[in-house]
Amino acid sequence: MQLELTLKWDKVFPKNDQVHHEKVVFHNRYGIDLAADLYRPQDCKPDAKLAALAVSGPFGAVKEQASGLYAQEMASRGFLALAFDPSFTGESGGAPRYMASPDINTEDFQAAVDYLSCRSDVDCDRIGIIGICGWGGLALNAAAIDVRVKATIVSTMYDMSRIAAKGYFDAQDSPESRHEARKQFCEDRTRDYRTGAYPRSGGVVDPLPADAPDFVKQYHAYYKTPRGYHPRSLNSNDGWTNIGTMSFLNQPILCWAGEITSAVMVAHGSEAHSLYMGRDAFAQLNGSNKQFVEVAGATHCDLYDNYDFIPFDTMQAFLEENL
Repeated sequence: MQLELTLKWDKVFPKNDQVHHEKVVFHNRYGIDLAADLYRPQDCKPDAKLAALAVSGPFGAVKEQASGLYAQEMASRGFLALAFDPSFTGESGGAPRYMASPDINTEDFQAAVDYLSCRSDVDCDRIGIIGICGWGGLALNAAAIDVRVKATIVSTMYDMSRIAAKGYFDAQDSPESRHEARKQFCEDRTRDYRTGAYPRSGGVVDPLPADAPDFVKQYHAYYKTPRGYHPRSLNSNDGWTNIGTMSFLNQPILCWAGEITSAVMVAHGSEAHSLYMGRDAFAQLNGSNKQFVEVAGATHCDLYDNYDFIPFDTMQAFLEENL
């Protein structure tokens, strides 16, 4: 399929003139074309082979938001960085729209590694990945299966399978709760097939109810305001389809995290509601090349775009050591 790519700068963060930016397209093994922003240091030599990074997340965001910010920043620090829209979202291909899949989204990371490995300006022995929020768990899943990934950073991570199966803070961790979720998904599937339509479940709630939890208020402050709103972002607008995340319910993504032999950094804010997921994921990892960074005072969304909290210096040092 022919993708329609926006060529103007439409990111939610300022452009760094010390970084070269261009749009690129690559495909995954399911034949889905993925749209990406490629960031490269302006001052690198034409024949240089750079360490490279594939970046995605948060879950329900687009590359014009946090992943692009991370990619541009890492390019300013000497890396070639690729921020991509996952399958079925943003400017990437895939239909029906606004679907998610533990398998396909892990494959999206691997396809990005395919693409980077075949670029003449990339050292294919020095490729890493960065996953933000829900794409942190997917990055760990990709690192567990893809030995070409030499270093992984997960920032303010979610384990989407855990959320789907157990709810926030594991509050719905029961066979009965999961059965009710399955019933609702299946009713929705029947309706969608009958009508040929795929209703969306709604993005971040707007307007905010008075009793909204703090973390929902933090999401609203990012996705629903000029700080982070983007017209292609699922979270900023109408969200996933009602059945879009169903497969996370019974497909755990961190089963083999303990067998990741490459380097991994888990970075999380001390005040993030999701901190328990980062800590628990890190506890599954093995080896001396694993690092946990707890950012004092940071909430979940602070690590989306707040330069006062995102530990870019620490991330750079970690990547330089392990790539």
